[in-house]
Amino acid sequence: MTYKSYLATAAILAGAIGATVPMSTVAYAAKTELKVGVAAEGVTTLDPHFATNTSDRTLSSWIFGALVRFAPGSANPSTIAPDLAESWEATPDKMVWTFKLRPDVKWTVGYGVVTSEDVVFSLDKARDPKRSAFANDYSAIQKVEAVDARTVRITLSKHVPSLLGLLSNYSGGFIISKKAFEERGDEFKRRPVGFGPFQVESISPGQSVTLTANGDYFRGKPKLSKITYRFLNNNSARDLAFESGEIDVEQGQQDQRWLQRLTANPNVQVDTVEPAELNMIHINITKPPFNDFRVRQALAHAVNAAQIVKYRGERVNRVALSAIPSNNLGFNPDPGVLEYNPAKSRALLAEAGFPDGLTVTMINSQLSGLENLGQLLQAQFADAGITLNIQPVEHATYHEMIRKDLSPIVLYGAARFPIADTYLTQFYHSNSAIGKATAVTNFSHCDVADKQIDDARVETDPNKQIELWKEAQKLIVTKVCAIPTTDNLGVWARTNKLDWGFELKGSMPSAPLVTEQTYFKD
Repeated sequence: MTYKSYLATAAILAGAIGATVPMSTVAYAAKTELKVGVAAEGVTTLDPHFATNTSDRTLSSWIFGALVRFAPGSANPSTIAPDLAESWEATPDKMVWTFKLRPDVKWTVGYGVVTSEDVVFSLDKARDPKRSAFANDYSAIQKVEAVDARTVRITLSKHVPSLLGLLSNYSGGFIISKKAFEERGDEFKRRPVGFGPFQVESISPGQSVTLTANGDYFRGKPKLSKITYRFLNNNSARDLAFESGEIDVEQGQQDQRWLQRLTANPNVQVDTVEPAELNMIHINITKPPFNDFRVRQALAHAVNAAQIVKYRGERVNRVALSAIPSNNLGFNPDPGVLEYNPAKSRALLAEAGFPDGLTVTMINSQLSGLENLGQLLQAQFADAGITLNIQPVEHATYHEMIRKDLSPIVLYGAARFPIADTYLTQFYHSNSAIGKATAVTNFSHCDVADKQIDDARVETDPNKQIELWKEAQKLIVTKVCAIPTTDNLGVWARTNKLDWGFELKGSMPSAPLVTEQTYFKD
């Protein structure tokens, strides 16, 4: 199938979906129960230190808190403010940090007051590769100590670009109950205990998670009494549920037809959410034929990101320009991404010993965004003489399989704390390569920029630090460890009766943060 024929088929399907009826008018008087529909097939884990996909991260952000947090509605590091910690101070060299905890924060379901012992346990767990997917991020922490019940001291072994970012309400920064984790063991990932605004009441596998308000939440009891988080991975089913009033919020699609249809409805508000997730094609440079630089270059010349953005909608998609998301501090806008040139792809393949083209198999998620992007790339690759056989699996299985190096090409979309160090470390440092004890998400087994990443982490001159990050991106892109495709924002539709309680511009999981302020208008 050519790219043009794929677009024609997609347009017919989109038109069929677009024929759905307008959203019904529903009475919202005194409504306190929120129903959310998401593009996922179920819960992978609610242990926040292993929550790597958007759906699990979103739930974690409603259940747990951290020492500090991004202001609600923001993904900008400059808005980081107190959460569990009411204050903090650092030594002049920024190597020792002391945090004073609030005295009034309680765990849910009767686990008592949050203490410094819980913080020490959580951060030690977050930096342990056996108990966390984000351990590499915390390698600079030398020790975490409980000075007293309300005081925590963190000592670093080396400078980090943003310690507060690592301690925020995202990924390894979430604080969990030591007692609950030890009592519940492996069950904790289904029966988590946090101190956030909501708590898990029940999980129906593959169907939904039900959360209820945490009446003891230290910022005040939430205005919502209950949240039903429904797994509706099929786009049409999710749309129909939203338009019929069966759900109040739906995870949207990076598709301009969907956007046009939803934004035309006066009863609907569409939110776009930073930070952008960067979609990359990660290539395992250690596996034949991709250990041949010319083959990797051929793949890069086959990608037409501008066409993908045009098809999927410019409001929520941008052409990816580098190996890290465009909103990251230290972003390099011109690292040398190869231009779209399918004729060049064919010539390089012939030079590498594949005059009749190349056939590649890729495991891909059935999650709608990745599935759709994979199909678009499949059509583009075909025009360059590359047959991309896609093996579709459900999203949780996809995560399991790519973390076992079972796919030589990995299509992966991710946002991280918006400082270059985090993304570069997790995806391109050799310590993060799949198969290592310290593995994170280095699917390409890239090691070409280790020195620049390491040097930038300890560089105290911010300008020199940024230059090292930019150099790292250039090396990664030039060696074609990975191919940038698109930056895409989170996109969500909601009934205009729902008010988040703040202006929603960003949220670290690229999904709405639901807090004690969220409510339905009469």
